[in-house]
Amino acid sequence: MKKRDVIVKIPVSPEQSPQATRTAMLVQVANRYDSKIYFEIDNKKINAKSIMGMMTLKLNEGESVTVTTEGDDEEAAVKGIEQYLSTRVK
Repeated sequence: MKKRDVIVKIPVSPEQSPQATRTAMLVQVANRYDSKIYFEIDNKKINAKSIMGMMTLKLNEGESVTVTTEGDDEEAAVKGIEQYLSTRVK
């Protein structure tokens, strides 16, 4: 099992529905991996592959989230999620 705290650096864009767009993209990234992936924030633990669960997190730029991965590709999974969340998109 791998566990890492990540600061969200994806800015909110006023032209789009930031929550829905970011969440959908994040779930797509999580589904690239076979490992189980969970996000923990404010005492909630959510399956990162569940769009409905992830919508409840409402990740905001600058917020810290704990990413936990478990499985054969857990290292690649935690790195991939961290890279997505830590990259500023312009």
